[in-house]
Amino acid sequence: MLWIFIVLTIFPIIWMVVSSTSDQEGLLTGKIQPQLKNILTNYHDMWTNINFGLYFRNSLIIDASTTIIALSIAILAGYALARFKFIGSNLFGVATLGTQMIPGILFLLPLYLIFLQIQQTFGIKMVNTYRGIIITYSAFYIPFSIWILRGFFASIPLEIEEAARIDGCTQFSAFIRVILPLAIPGIIAAAIYIFLMAWDELLFAWVLTTSADVQTIPVGIRLFVGNYQNRYDLLMAASTVVTIPVALIFFLLQKYFISGMTAGAVKG
Repeated sequence: MLWIFIVLTIFPIIWMVVSSTSDQEGLLTGKIQPQLKNILTNYHDMWTNINFGLYFRNSLIIDASTTIIALSIAILAGYALARFKFIGSNLFGVATLGTQMIPGILFLLPLYLIFLQIQQTFGIKMVNTYRGIIITYSAFYIPFSIWILRGFFASIPLEIEEAARIDGCTQFSAFIRVILPLAIPGIIAAAIYIFLMAWDELLFAWVLTTSADVQTIPVGIRLFVGNYQNRYDLLMAASTVVTIPVALIFFLLQKYFISGMTAGAVKG
């Protein structure tokens, strides 16, 4: 059963890569024949038919900014929930995870109307801007990141922090100099989660951005279908290129991701 699951998971990826090396006629007729000239042509046209480099840059800016903002807030909130007890702390911790049960699409129309109201009231443009999509992504990915980091901080023995305070560290310096280095696997896990989710998100990016100057890769890839005679060969080539960065990030940091996701599963 495990081998069947592995094959079913890997087959679409293999099909995508192989399809990116075929021509359009072969894809439409089902006669996929990988050829070197198709590889050179498809991957060249993929960059030139649309301004793929611009979409790639936008994704990097938005996703990197989202990761930094969401991760910074999640680290502080996760540590606070793991170390301090205050009225409603347990309820708040459960509520952060409970937000993940609400389908994101339900927020689409209210969020769009709120952004328009902000622009009309305060003159701050939110739609079709980096700031609007970054704030949206940060709000969506902070709750689960808090849950990840809360479990990881709770798994770090309190005695280590107490020893640092005995040696002269304040609460904050002990957090910076002792706890954060120990929490690196959990922080990396949360960062990977935030970046991958932001990298793949399409719905909100499609609605909240209307100009290529701020649109991300998932939005740009859609242009290969409809605007350019349904160029599925270029679509597969673009999908392959987009998959490479996130695949490399995951494979290089997978041990941190796994340890961070499983931290606190037994203790805390």
